[in-house]
Amino acid sequence: MLVVLLAVVFAAVEVLPGDAASASSERGDSAADVAARRHLLGLDRPLWERFWDWMTALPTGDLGTSARGQNVTELLADPFPNTLLLGASAFVITVVLSLALGCWAAARPGRLVDRIVGHTATAAFAVPEFVISVLLLLVLSLWTGWLPAVTVTGADGSPATWTMLIMPVLALVVPQTGWNTRIVRGALADQAATPHVEAAYLDGLPTLQVLLRHALPGAVPTIATGIATSTGMLLGGAVVVETLFNYPGIGSVLAGAVAARDTPLIAGVVICAGAVISLILLAADLIRARALGARA
Repeated sequence: MLVVLLAVVFAAVEVLPGDAASASSERGDSAADVAARRHLLGLDRPLWERFWDWMTALPTGDLGTSARGQNVTELLADPFPNTLLLGASAFVITVVLSLALGCWAAARPGRLVDRIVGHTATAAFAVPEFVISVLLLLVLSLWTGWLPAVTVTGADGSPATWTMLIMPVLALVVPQTGWNTRIVRGALADQAATPHVEAAYLDGLPTLQVLLRHALPGAVPTIATGIATSTGMLLGGAVVVETLFNYPGIGSVLAGAVAARDTPLIAGVVICAGAVISLILLAADLIRARALGARA
């Protein structure tokens, strides 16, 4: 799956107007200078050959060299951990909130709380991350001054204070919590119709006990799959959020790489993000298989 994704990335950059040689050329460079730089970067070679060279070097940890002659692995060494910190924080909060809200709504099916949670979750998921980011900037920074509007980095390249993470994390958490709350609520509703859960209600067991001990274990496969699929949306939204908050992650690196038609750097960002998403999907599959095996 990652190989196909990377092939698409190489092909997509190839069809964009211009190339890395022209994008990185200096003012006053002649056509001969650009052609020489194109040869230096290997852009005059066939696309499949460049892709093959990059892929064969990948197992050794070599992500290639950027259009400006910098090692891609070194370029991503600082921003990628920052993006992982942002994404992991948003992921954990999303999981906790989604489970809490989904169970709360499922404990009161058809009541006011259930309707409010359902409508709010749908509205939250419908709002893009950049709109939420702008609203957070207006309310928490410009109007109240509670939080800094931009991220300032420390000597190690990470955010100077933890408060600078609050708004970027919230901008990612809100829509994904809406998405996953609906998944949790729907999975629990499906389990509520199963015979063993209905029998537990008929036996007079408390609602919370029925949810946690009888309904939730059966809903785990669906919930795990839904949460895992949101990982890609979290990392995708991080590109926009990092740009708006000047967060030192791979978002700004990717934006600059696309503008510069820097294929090795774009591919390096994609392989890092794709590896994380693949691991999360694998973990979800393992959880799903174990849960189904336990039920069997």
